[in-house]
Amino acid sequence: MDFSKREHFINRELSWLEFNQRVLDQAFDAANPLLERLKFLAIVSSNLDEFFEVRVAGLKQQKQNNSSEVGPDGLSASDALARISKRTRRMVDDQYRCWTEQIYPQLHEQGIRFHTYPDVPEDERAYFEKFFRETIYPVLTPLAVDPAHPFPQLLNKSLNVIVELEGEGISTDIAVVQAPRILPRVVPFSKSPDGNDYVFLGNIIQEHAGLLFRGVHVKATHLFRVTRNSNLYVDEEESSNLLHAIEEELRKVNRGAAVRLEVKKDIPDRVLKRLLDIFNLEEEDVFRIDGPLNLSRLMPVALQIDRPDLRFKRFVPCQVVSLDTESDLFFHVRRGDILLHHPYDSFQTVVDFLSQAAEDPQVLAIKQTLYRTSSDSPIVQALITAARNGKQVTAVIELKARFDEAANIHWARIMREAGVDVVYGVTGLKTHAKAMLIIRSEGDKIRRYAHMGTGNYHPSTAKIYTDLSLLTCREELTTELAETFNCLTGVSRFPEMKELMVAPWSLYEGFQELIENEIGQAWAGRSSGIFAKLNSLVEPGIIEALYRASAAGVPIRLLVRGMCALKTGIPGVSENIEVRSIVGRFLEHSRIFRFENGGCPRVYLGSPDWMPRNLFRRVETVFPIAAPSMVKHVEEILEWFWRDNVKAQVMQLDGSYAFRQRAEGEPSFDAQAEFLADSQRRRKSHPVAKDR
Repeated sequence: MDFSKREHFINRELSWLEFNQRVLDQAFDAANPLLERLKFLAIVSSNLDEFFEVRVAGLKQQKQNNSSEVGPDGLSASDALARISKRTRRMVDDQYRCWTEQIYPQLHEQGIRFHTYPDVPEDERAYFEKFFRETIYPVLTPLAVDPAHPFPQLLNKSLNVIVELEGEGISTDIAVVQAPRILPRVVPFSKSPDGNDYVFLGNIIQEHAGLLFRGVHVKATHLFRVTRNSNLYVDEEESSNLLHAIEEELRKVNRGAAVRLEVKKDIPDRVLKRLLDIFNLEEEDVFRIDGPLNLSRLMPVALQIDRPDLRFKRFVPCQVVSLDTESDLFFHVRRGDILLHHPYDSFQTVVDFLSQAAEDPQVLAIKQTLYRTSSDSPIVQALITAARNGKQVTAVIELKARFDEAANIHWARIMREAGVDVVYGVTGLKTHAKAMLIIRSEGDKIRRYAHMGTGNYHPSTAKIYTDLSLLTCREELTTELAETFNCLTGVSRFPEMKELMVAPWSLYEGFQELIENEIGQAWAGRSSGIFAKLNSLVEPGIIEALYRASAAGVPIRLLVRGMCALKTGIPGVSENIEVRSIVGRFLEHSRIFRFENGGCPRVYLGSPDWMPRNLFRRVETVFPIAAPSMVKHVEEILEWFWRDNVKAQVMQLDGSYAFRQRAEGEPSFDAQAEFLADSQRRRKSHPVAKDR
């Protein structure tokens, strides 16, 4: 059977939009606290921004270049863009319906009020006029649009006001005012005794725009926002200095080609037409918004408002390892591998591991990959401390981590100045692996300790992303990790490995062999099965292998949070495959791969998804879980996710998703809530893990 037929695949962009719809479903869910629902609403907008900046921008370029390229689903760029436009409009309509009919009025009932300017009381109007004159006015620049003043190159995703003017002797009838990013997009009232009252910055600028055009009548003002192509185009082989090349590209990216125009619903057609001509866009690129122009700007408000009753209950992560004056983390790792399940288990354990290594006189060297980290990273500070303490410290920093390029350039410079050997990995490949290697002198031998995981070394996201990570000193694994670092920092042929699977050298082939093994087990009448949890599944070769396995009778369970190009329920192709997705309080980020292997399960964790970029264009690591007790623990984690009947949604035959229906008498089970409750029980009863 031909498993590569285009009707066997879902378009990846349309699948991603279904994921964003599942995020939006959480904003609609009245079981979530109100401010958390506001955060989900903001995340939907933020996700859509990135989607247009990257994915839609790429498709538009294909269309403009008359590319004949089609994806596995058979859609051309033009066809995909047409379907994306239709689906996105429906999503945006749903999003603003959620804001207008649910979130906005319910916030108002709770004393959290967002005002249009006509609703602002007189005493507050005086305050906002003063605020405009003293804080906003000095940083605004009115920009006329006439033959002597070409239309300004407005920044990507900036808030702008187009102003219609009239008066005798003026050279133009329109001007533009761009709101600088240093200004808050939501401004609180000067006093709000019974709650929290706010006005949007755009409304304040609109109300006082006349002060910017003295002697000229402001006929009308209209808010708009333009999204631009944010793809970076860097030829590493032609660049003598990658850091400088990326810095230069970052300076350009805010002024890339326009791909989307957002305007208020009531904008006159005459004004909209001029904007479309200026940005070289079509009507299909316009989104008319009935509400705040950029809901992602509500995220700071959702985070800052002091209303614990409207948020998820705070929790303290479990400390898996309890330290005392008689022991350190190296002692505990020597006793046995330690598995951490973040955020339920504290990420501080990882920070402590590196911090102890930085100060330990027996530690000789530290090697670390960094894809994303926080602005005040304790990980980076520990690496700097280690270098200053005379240790050999090497950091493999990924300068091309999307939207973190500037931050990583900043850290690269600081670490170099402190004496850290900073490298940027292998030319042409992103380094996405999550690994730390510590080399320590212990008596008459050298021992290696490692931390490997599914998530980034980012303490902030470790509180809201679910990830698994492993602390180990198992020689077979740490030796191969050392070889991997040598390939990243030096010039080496990638060696054969028994423990690690590493992209792009052996990972794709390794997964194919594991899937083929399950097919062989099924044909031989032995127990078989594949259970994988990951963020995205779009790689055609992997999907076709899963189809072959399903056709051979291998039961396949897939937990795919985001994009999934695989279709379920195709007769003779995918009848034995079920796909579920969980979107909840925490972002599901862990990658787990379990293969039944005739009753002797093989379980792996790692950094990649099943996507072409992860398998062929990035350095990724997948590592085995060896200890039987730990294998059992990971299997229990997977089973808890599969039991979820509160947040889990099931892929339907058409590629859409629907919440999983409970069987008669089946109690509700929210996997994230259960993991959280289990973490709190463990934290109170036994802070040191007894069975690791």
